[in-house]
Amino acid sequence: MSETMSETMSETPTDPLTADAATVPDPTLAPVVVTVCTTCRQANADPEAIRPGLVLAETLNAADLPPNVTLRGTECLSACSRSCVLVIEGGEERWSYIYGDLDPAEHSADILAGIHAYAGTTDGLVPWRARPVVFRKQSVARIPPKAHPSVELGTSALTQPATSTASAAKDT
Repeated sequence: MSETMSETMSETPTDPLTADAATVPDPTLAPVVVTVCTTCRQANADPEAIRPGLVLAETLNAADLPPNVTLRGTECLSACSRSCVLVIEGGEERWSYIYGDLDPAEHSADILAGIHAYAGTTDGLVPWRARPVVFRKQSVARIPPKAHPSVELGTSALTQPATSTASAAKDT
């Protein structure tokens, strides 16, 4: 772990729901956006009940988020089978993540700790053991930063023309 990362991680509060300004990551870091699906609900849940995604969004909105974090709600992230869902992203230099199967009552403090840890990075990579368990176990997807190099395409066996025995014999 880099010195900067370990310093930032040591500043992550034990109880992030009650964090104060002195314990949050460096506000000069790039902005982070956390998007929570406010319409998420379990498949068997009462359609008239308050949606867990809205509960999570309101819980995070009432918490002390790092100064470089913006929280927003959206009506659908199209991950209904994995509800409750959120996305955490931090610009073109950071990896982005989608987390699902979140329970606001059970996971809010850990989600907030994960947001604090992520906001304190420059690349979005929080060391595995420093991540809250919910961020280790319930990741739906990890999206590379725009600047991340692409795997070379067009050179695999899938894209090479097949050589049949007949055409190989004809060429000799």
